[in-house]
Order: sequence, then structure tokens, then C-alpha cells
Amino acid sequence: MRLFTLILALIFSLGSSSGYKFLMILNSPGRSHFNVGHALAKGLVQAGHEITVASVFPLKKPIPGYHDIYIPNVINAMRGDLAGLWASIQKSVTQKLIDHYQMGFRLTRALFEEPNFQELLKSNKSFDAIICETFYNDAHYGLAEHFKAPLIGLSTGGGLTFITDMVGSPAPASFVPHIMLPFNDHMTLFERLANVAFLAYERLLLDYYYLPGQEQLYQEFFPDNKQSFYEMRRNASLVLINQHVSLSFPRPYAPNMVEVGGMHIDGKLSPLPERIERFLNESEHGVIYFSMGSNLKSKDLPPAKVQEILKAFRGLKQRVLWKFELEDLPNKPDNVYISDWFPQTDILAHPKVLAFATHGGMLSTTESIYHGKPVIGLPIFSDQFFNMAHAEQTGYGIMLDFKALKAQDFRAAIERITSEPSYAEVVRGMSFRYRDQQHTPLENAVYWVEHVTRHQGAAYLKSAAQRLNWWQYHNADVLLILFAVVIFTIILLPYVILRLLTKLVLGEKKTQGGKVKLN
Repeated sequence: MRLFTLILALIFSLGSSSGYKFLMILNSPGRSHFNVGHALAKGLVQAGHEITVASVFPLKKPIPGYHDIYIPNVINAMRGDLAGLWASIQKSVTQKLIDHYQMGFRLTRALFEEPNFQELLKSNKSFDAIICETFYNDAHYGLAEHFKAPLIGLSTGGGLTFITDMVGSPAPASFVPHIMLPFNDHMTLFERLANVAFLAYERLLLDYYYLPGQEQLYQEFFPDNKQSFYEMRRNASLVLINQHVSLSFPRPYAPNMVEVGGMHIDGKLSPLPERIERFLNESEHGVIYFSMGSNLKSKDLPPAKVQEILKAFRGLKQRVLWKFELEDLPNKPDNVYISDWFPQTDILAHPKVLAFATHGGMLSTTESIYHGKPVIGLPIFSDQFFNMAHAEQTGYGIMLDFKALKAQDFRAAIERITSEPSYAEVVRGMSFRYRDQQHTPLENAVYWVEHVTRHQGAAYLKSAAQRLNWWQYHNADVLLILFAVVIFTIILLPYVILRLLTKLVLGEKKTQGGKVKLN
């Protein structure tokens, strides 16, 4: 009888923790963003769940339990942004932030107006949780109420303010730099001043430009939702963040903001294509791998920059694999192999690869650390400056200024990073720490998604900070009252006392001067 009861309990527990239906929104047309969400989607399917994924990258080979919603409208909305990535390096960081918000408005609307997505909204489908990429698209979070399901945010980058707002996660400006600034957690006085100023600038833009714009989209496309826009965006059950303490630095998080950086790395290696394998194995002095990611195309580089890069590679004793999207590259040295695609993780795992020249995106940075390869950073936009500044400050990379890049600078960085063993030693230590986790990042992500779904939003994880305005969260109203009291005490109170004393003295003199002599 006891055995029968245990079997029933086991069956019940398995049935209650599996078989959920999820809707995942991956509204960014960037391949790297998709790779993060796709890894989680596959992990959930492998755990026995069913998932519907809205993205611009439908599967070529169907996976049971994985359903695509193709959203090509989103590609058109961001076409101009992708074309202008190289030029964006000339803009100030303040202008880049505005550009990100404007791009967000276009992406948010594009998804809502996508016919395939409209069909989903009008359907009677139900989901147990909504997993929404947090990419300047706050109005999309209204899908949670629309489908009466908990909201799970998926940050494919770091903890930007509009993301940490979702769960009230702390980000003290004294040691948590903004992700678009090239600072670390040991900031100088000037850097802390710049950090606070930029965060204040971001807060003003958020409250008076970005969020009102997203609110209009929310009201337009979710007219029947009962929650206000601001209530909705602060009602997330969980935010998964593509970061890990070993990749960056320790910082505080709310209990429902969980680091799962690197969950797209499964640790499985595939054989390299024969020509690439031979090119690597026959390199007597090792290989430099050079890629600017999936969104930045080397073929679109200014011709002058291409020539500077070729000049740097020419005559190197090392060989170079360069992700270059044209079949022919005039004046290409014999030690350079070009291709429009490389199996990046398999290449970084190869023992002949000595260093990775990269734009410094989060996925590339994570993969370089995972495989223990030092980096030469050429950041262009977004968190790339932060990532590469951290690489240089930590000692596993060298950051170069792409705007002023010259052949001698690039060549000197290559020679330095391949000749000084400290770079490789530091990154190998980081790789060991990163791999030394109780569970893989993907296992951790799947567990937390299941957990908040199983507990119907896991309200117990939500801190009171999610219900506070920014001035309440930072006690700005309290500080204002205290400041007023201090000002009154220091300035006004002495003035009032002085006035009273003056009146008292003058009153006594007047009384004495007005006395009548009787004798």
C-alpha cells in the first residue's frame, strides 16, 4: 500500500511539473539575440513543454513541440538600423540612447502589425506563461494580461534600467556602471560622476520620452487590458539576464532576476569543415580568429579601414580567419582565410586559436571566456564598450578605438596578446570559474521558468520595490523633506531667531526711551 501511494505521488508530481505551454516573443532581428532565446526554447521543449516562438528565424528542421510564428515585418522595421551600425560609432552615447528608443518604437509596432501575430492575438489559444525578450519593447509585456499568464522577461544583454525596473532590482550608481559606459565596478570620482549624470539623463528620457511612447502603443493594441501600462510593466514574475558574475563583476539582484549567461553554449563540439581544419592544423605559429558578429558585416566596412586591417595582417607569423561576407577580397594576404560564416564556438575551442578579435558583444565575450581565449576588442555600439573595457581592466583583453584604428595599433595588439602569457592565464582562470557551476545556465533558466509557472507567477518572489516609483525607491521625497529641514535649521532658523532678538532689543529700547520721569 505504501509503495502504491509513493508511485501515485511520483506520477502526480511529474504531471504537475511538466507539459506547460509557453509563448516566447523574440522581437529582435539580430541572430545573436535569437540564439539566446532559441537555446531556452529548445531547453523547455527537451524538458517536456510546448513552446510557440515569434521570431524572424523560423526553424529549417521542425522540432516536435516547437511552433514558429514568422514575423518578417520586424526585419523591415530595423533594416535602416542594421545598415547604420558602422556609422553609429561616430555618435555620442547620449544620441545612441535616443536612437535605441526610436528603434524600439518601430520594433514594437512592427510586431503588433504583423499579420501572423495579429492572427495569434485573435485566436483562443492559451499559455501558461509569456516569455518576452526585453529589447525596448515594454508594450509587448501586455501579452501577459491578454493571455492571462505570468510575464517572464528575457534580457539577451545586461541589466539596463528599463529592465531592472521590471522587478525593482537594485543598481547602486556608486559601483554598478551603466552598461553603455566603458567603466567597471571600481570607478574613479570622475567616472562615478559621469555614471550618475548618464543615469539621470536616461531616467529623464525614460519617464518623459520612451515610456510615454510605449504607453501609447500599449493602449492602442491592448484596449481591453485592465492594468495600466505602468502597473503592467512592473508586474513581471521573473527576468532572466544573459550575464554571469564570473563574466563581469558582482552586483545585487532582486530574487526574481536570475543570471543565466551562456545558456546558448551547450559544450558540444562538431567537426570543423575540412578546409578550415587543415588551415588551423597547418599553422605553425597559431591563428587569430576575427569576427565582428552577426549584425556587423565586414564587407560594409569603410574601404580605408579594410586596408588598415589587411596591412596589420600582412606579414604576421600567425594565420587569420576573418569573417568577411564577400567571396573575393582584393590584396588579401596568403595568411588570411575569409568566409561569410564560421562555426565560432568550434573554432574558439581549437587549440591552435590564440586570440579572438571581436566587436565585444555579450555572446562573443561569453564564448571567448568559456573556451579560454583572450580578446582584442573593437567595440562599435551598445554594451560592447562596457564588455571590452572590462576585458582590458580584468587583464584578458586589449581594447582598441575603432574610429582611430591604424594598422600598427592592430598589429601591436596582436603581437602583445600572443606573446605575453598573462592574457591567456587570466582568461583560463575565468573559464574555470565560469564552468564551475552547480547547474548549467540552461538548466538554471529552465528550472526558474518552470518554478514561476508552477507557482502561478510566484508572487512571493516579488519585492515591494516593484510597486514603487523611482523617487520612492530612492527615497527622493524623504531626502527632499530632510533637505528642507536642514536648510531651515541652518539658514532660516538663525534668521528667525535673529529677527526675534532684534525685535526684543529694539522693543526694550523704545520702552526705555518712552519712560516719564515723575519726580
